Amino acid sequence: MAIGVQQTSMAIQQATLDASNGSAATLPPPPDATYTPYPTYTPETSSGGAADAPPQASQADINSKIKASNILIYEDAVGDPSLVPVVGSTINSMNFSGGRIINTGDALGKFRDNANSATNWDLMIVAAEVRTSFSGEMFEMMYDHIDNGGAVIIEVWYIDKVINGKIAPILSNCGVTLFRDWRRDNTYDPYNYSIYWLDKNHPLLSTPSIVSPPSYPYPVWFGDAGDLLELSAGGDATLVGGLFPNRNTDYGVLAVCMGGRMVIQTFSSHDYKWDVVQPLWRNYITYTLTNHYEYGQ
Repeated sequence: MAIGVQQTSMAIQQATLDASNGSAATLPPPPDATYTPYPTYTPETSSGGAADAPPQASQADINSKIKASNILIYEDAVGDPSLVPVVGSTINSMNFSGGRIINTGDALGKFRDNANSATNWDLMIVAAEVRTSFSGEMFEMMYDHIDNGGAVIIEVWYIDKVINGKIAPILSNCGVTLFRDWRRDNTYDPYNYSIYWLDKNHPLLSTPSIVSPPSYPYPVWFGDAGDLLELSAGGDATLVGGLFPNRNTDYGVLAVCMGGRMVIQTFSSHDYKWDVVQPLWRNYITYTLTNHYEYGQ
């Protein structure tokens, strides 16, 4: 490098000085000075940094996977001729193709058989709005599905009745628990049942559609309006919707957790306007499947 050139030059100068002083010693001829180029700068790549990370799937890749998803549905509103099934209608509007879409309606045995089949389900949906039959081992199957990396959406209004059962491990891993039961009688004040978004920028509320909060109820169900959630120790839950805009840890009716692979809704879909609820369900499905595929990379 440059130091070697400098040392060689100094040696030449010293030899010349000695000769001029009449030194008797005979010095060997100095070596020819050689040019050593400066090193070229190469940016360092830190170990484990972004350059080492595997390439992320593009949104187009994720969308293609979503379209070909295997989805298993329990929706007990199918058995009530007075109700239009929200989940089934939403699924039909999303133009899935290439995967298996099985809607078992309110047939618990059919749901159980399909859940235990060889099909690798990407998303399981439980919309238990009419009855309380979905409980016990059914939630145990849901837990196994989540534990294996699957996505789930759960609509249930009767957590207070099953809180100590098989749903408990799901709620615990999610990071939510029952705050209190939520009642409604015939003299109710509608504004006590308005739902507020706690994080308006959350992707659950904006992708693929920006969804307004269910701000005014049109109740189908009286008596038990649902359940209110609060955050608990453990898990990664976030309350996305609740009864008060400034309460982020309790009075919740909509939560996400498990890295976005799980959505839990504790109000009844048919108690609010269709043009609000159906886009919200489309977002649920898109959000959980997106996170399911990102989790599996």
